Amino acid sequence: MDSNTLHSSQSHCVQLEIHQVVPPPHKTTLHKLKLRLKETFFPDDPMRQFKGKSPKIKLILGAKYMFPILQWGSNYNVKLFKSDLVSGLTIASLAIPQGISYAKLANLPPIVGLYSSFVPPLIYAVLGSSRDLAVGPVSIASLVLGSMLRQEVSPSAEPLLFLQLALTSTFFAGLFQASLGILRLGFIIDFLSKAILIGFMAGAAIIVSLQQLKSLLGITHFTKEMGLVPVMTSVFQNIHEWSWQTIVMGICFLVILLIARHVSIRKPKLFWVSAGAPLMCVIISTLLAFAIKAQNHGISVIGKLQAGINPSSWNMLKFHGSHLGLVMKTGLITGILSLTEGIAVGRTFAALGNYKVDGNKEMMAIGFMNVVGSFTSCYVTTGAFSRSAVNNNAGAKTAASNIVMSVTVMVTLLLLMPLFQYTPNVVLGAIIVTAVIGLVDIPAACHIWKMDKFDFLVMLTAFLGVVFISVQEGLAVAVGLSTFRLLLQITRPKTVMMGNIAGTDIYRNLHQYMEAKRIPGFLILSIEAPINFANITYLNDRTMRWIEEEEEDNEKEHSSLRFLILDMSAVSAIDTSGISLFKELKATMEKKGIELVLVNPLAEVIEKLKKADHANNFIRADSLFLTVGEAVASLSSTMKSQTTMTEETQNSAT
Repeated sequence: MDSNTLHSSQSHCVQLEIHQVVPPPHKTTLHKLKLRLKETFFPDDPMRQFKGKSPKIKLILGAKYMFPILQWGSNYNVKLFKSDLVSGLTIASLAIPQGISYAKLANLPPIVGLYSSFVPPLIYAVLGSSRDLAVGPVSIASLVLGSMLRQEVSPSAEPLLFLQLALTSTFFAGLFQASLGILRLGFIIDFLSKAILIGFMAGAAIIVSLQQLKSLLGITHFTKEMGLVPVMTSVFQNIHEWSWQTIVMGICFLVILLIARHVSIRKPKLFWVSAGAPLMCVIISTLLAFAIKAQNHGISVIGKLQAGINPSSWNMLKFHGSHLGLVMKTGLITGILSLTEGIAVGRTFAALGNYKVDGNKEMMAIGFMNVVGSFTSCYVTTGAFSRSAVNNNAGAKTAASNIVMSVTVMVTLLLLMPLFQYTPNVVLGAIIVTAVIGLVDIPAACHIWKMDKFDFLVMLTAFLGVVFISVQEGLAVAVGLSTFRLLLQITRPKTVMMGNIAGTDIYRNLHQYMEAKRIPGFLILSIEAPINFANITYLNDRTMRWIEEEEEDNEKEHSSLRFLILDMSAVSAIDTSGISLFKELKATMEKKGIELVLVNPLAEVIEKLKKADHANNFIRADSLFLTVGEAVASLSSTMKSQTTMTEETQNSAT
């Protein structure tokens, strides 16, 4: 930067008024703690609606807050019911075959899938805040539940124990979910980033589809492992068990389902085509299997299903014994996955419908419906994307569509169970494959690759881990990798060198703005993260490196470094270790003849720095400025005055 530009910049800056940096108004420790807890656990301030209201109004608002059905139910009418009736019947046609299919995926009796489509939707209709979420079993939770429990208990050798563990796992999943909502700890599930979920869902879709090869090929002896290699090995080792009749039937119905799905994607108004296709396939295949006596031709069928609504199962929960650790771990993992999926689906459709979904109420609703479900022979349920999309497209207006679906399933349980006796398992496998195809989101993966390569690596890790290792290990590795990145961002905060944009008092990153120029005698750095014990060593080392590089450049230009300016506008917090960093920097700079200057320390930061500066030699008024422009202008003026005085002294002495 030439001298004319420097002088013009300085003369422009000198005209600025210098503002003081002041600490925030004094607050007691109790008041600070109260504010911090409120921002941590109640960022949405749910109590504000009760302010200034009478006790009666508060009671009514409280009841509506706890039970959203009272909110939309008070304005319910026939017109809304007609819309909900159509959407409820539509999603019921999808929920019945999916419920049976997902129960088999979880290695549970098919009837449990229908039980899980009856009671949980009723609970959600009372407690849930989404009008589009269609509740029931989902593929991912079913897969994880079945695979984790099968590691210790065989569903074929000990079916009763396996069912007991599944119900107990559901109880712990619901307890965990409801606890997150009650304690307002929903931020915990945010550790499953979008990249992790996309990779995990795609990997799980592959695993779920591979598991259906048993039904689609008619294999009897199939591996219990979930990975790609053991599954494909099992498929080709048992090639002698392949049934051509099963394969032909599977291909035919799979093609029908895929065509129906494609039609609904191309023309959303024809949503009912893909919604009704699974049930139609079940009906047609059942009639066909009954007519040709399919079991005599190597095509396996579901078999007899017990009629009647959900029996009580509270006495089947096992809270003791050697499997307690297993069911708690299974409940935790399936609870997190199902909760994440349910809330994500709810928020997606809420954004489309321009209404709000309360995340904490959703956690409580999903949690309570799983706890109640574990008492009524249901396993883990949540809001499924495929059913919710159908519910939305069918024109659902309120959560009453879940009630309609539940009643339809109840009628099926009471009257129609004998009709499913001859339903071929291969059709259920085809339904599952079609349902999970939508979990593979290739456009989203491409978008992540363009936006953030590390996020893409996390996504790929989740995908490959699930496909080649196992569902839970793959998820754990991906979460670990994301956490490692988070730790890197904390321990290696970004620091940038800033320069002046000519003709202004604006200072920006030299590497981002090519027109920004360095100011001779000044080293201006911006710290863009909170300062704490985890990053003070890095910040100290990095700052000293900046100074050494600057001093080397100044030697070549025969100038000296006079001021180190730290812009702290992005430093939102600091701890005691961070305060010690500035004390050390201050001492080091004094030895080098460099003055340390701080710019715009935020409320918490300046308050702590003031408290730590007992001798008033650390945070002086002449080393504390509101903007970088004011700091450079003031210090340049001071430096110029000192230079003038020195020259006058030398001249008078001469």
